Amino acid sequence: MTSGTVRDVSSIIPIRRRSDAAEVATAVYDQLLALLRTLGPEDWSAPTECPGWDVTAVVGHLIGAARSNASLREFGRQQLYGIRHRGQYGGNALDAYNALQVREHGDAAPAEQISALQAIAPRAVADRMRWSPFLRLVNAPVDQSGSTAPGMPTRENGGHLYDIVYTRDAWLHTVDIARATGRQPDLSHPCNPRLLEDVVAEWARRHGSPFELELTGPAGGRYRQGDGGQHLSLDAVEFARILSGRQDGTGLLATRVLF
Repeated sequence: MTSGTVRDVSSIIPIRRRSDAAEVATAVYDQLLALLRTLGPEDWSAPTECPGWDVTAVVGHLIGAARSNASLREFGRQQLYGIRHRGQYGGNALDAYNALQVREHGDAAPAEQISALQAIAPRAVADRMRWSPFLRLVNAPVDQSGSTAPGMPTRENGGHLYDIVYTRDAWLHTVDIARATGRQPDLSHPCNPRLLEDVVAEWARRHGSPFELELTGPAGGRYRQGDGGQHLSLDAVEFARILSGRQDGTGLLATRVLF
């Protein structure tokens, strides 16, 4: 449900380790696991909107990502693989280590995948919040090739990545799985509008233009920046899908954020 109050994006507190990053990440994993437990045997082979990935592959990716969050050594191993094999994936290191995650964790039986993700998720969240200040200050380039959608940021800060981008990834893959299996994602938990308002604030900072935005649905809200700007109204989930590159966007919606 869309709130009647229009919020200025400057009033939105970013999701960070010192605010509510762990709480939001935990709730997002809980939503994902709740959805996975509803799936029937035939659902796991359903193709998703992520090219070449069925539901089992998406969950394999999420397990691999969580394992990298829970171990600096594992994070380094996956990153190094991505750098070494980026040439096989259009020059995109992220695509390369995502493929590694799917290869290593995407063939397990559904019950095994659920069990593995349930076991690693709490460690992934806790350890992400403990990453060193040095790693949090690193600004790494985002490969503008492979599956990276036009309009994405060209660099990413380590602290932002650990605090919220990994959480957004799990959240949007929950939507991917729901769409692939003909389900409506349960967006009733407060983590959903909280995550979306953080996305809105980052998107607004990136393009810097005035706007008034109405996002509809359970995760929605009304937001503004400046005066006299473009008025946009769309479903909150579709807004996230556009900004992630899953759907085309024009005008201000051509400015992407990382998921």
